Amino acid sequence: MPEMRFTVRWPDGTVDDCYSPSLVIKDYLDVGGRYPVDDFVRRSREALHIASERVRAKYGFACSSALDQLARIEQKAERFEGGQVGVERFAE
Repeated sequence: MPEMRFTVRWPDGTVDDCYSPSLVIKDYLDVGGRYPVDDFVRRSREALHIASERVRAKYGFACSSALDQLARIEQKAERFEGGQVGVERFAE
C-alpha cells in the first residue's frame, strides 16, 4: 500500500509533516490549497479514516499511525480560532 507524507502550514506559520498510509489524502487536499482550520480537520479526518480502513481491509487491522496523525491534527487545530491551513507539498 503506498504511503505518503503531506506538509502543512498552520495559521501561526508553523509547518508539520503529516503521514497517511494511503494516497487517498490527495482526494481531499490539494497542494497549494488553503483551507479554513475546521474544514482542514474535517477533510483530514475523512481521508485518514478511509486510509486506516484500507489498511484494515488489506492487513486485518486499522492503521494506528493514521489515527495518531489525526489526533495530532485535531489537537493542534484546537489552538486556532480561525485562519487557514495551507498544504505545501505531497511526498510519496
